[in-house]
Amino acid sequence: MSNAIRIHSFPLSGHAHRAVLFANLAGINHDVIDVDLAGGEHKTEAFLALNPAGQVPVLEDGDVVVSDSNAILVYLARKYAPSYLPTDPVLEAEVQKFLTLAAGEIAFGPAAARLITVFNAPLDVDFTHATAAKVLGKLDAHLEGRDWLVGDAPSIADVAIYSYTAHAPEGGVSLEPYANVRRLLTNIEALDGFVPMPSTAAGLHTA
Repeated sequence: MSNAIRIHSFPLSGHAHRAVLFANLAGINHDVIDVDLAGGEHKTEAFLALNPAGQVPVLEDGDVVVSDSNAILVYLARKYAPSYLPTDPVLEAEVQKFLTLAAGEIAFGPAAARLITVFNAPLDVDFTHATAAKVLGKLDAHLEGRDWLVGDAPSIADVAIYSYTAHAPEGGVSLEPYANVRRLLTNIEALDGFVPMPSTAAGLHTA
């Protein structure tokens, strides 16, 4: 019987991708179970028993079930890859700040802009683009002279912001003004074990 963790995922979900990406970067033995969102699999009794919110990703590690992508990153780092979550209180607080950013301004900015173009979500385009510009500008300023968001090594902070930032152009959000952000994305993509999220021909990404 496999002792691999199980990650219930959806290929075009940035939230799910960050969980799968981290498992690969950290070399954690895992199986990816794709959930048929279009077919409503996430609303079935079996899936809701894992996550009553009916959302991916969901992690199963033996008898342990963890939902919420950032919670999954923290769990996996603490248990399997502690170098990705500093124990120094100042650095750990910095990591938490970027997890909050990923769940807040990145979710409501570049991620939401992509929901509009890729999934026809009924959201406010101007608001998502303004929020994206704000958060990308904030990230770019923070990254001046830095290779990583926190300290001098990759952490789950970098993983948390990667997927929706890298795919921002699919939502019509250009990364051209943000050289430091683009450099961080390149640094993450150069890590051993990196796996990309599938691209969608939408927004500024038409090929």
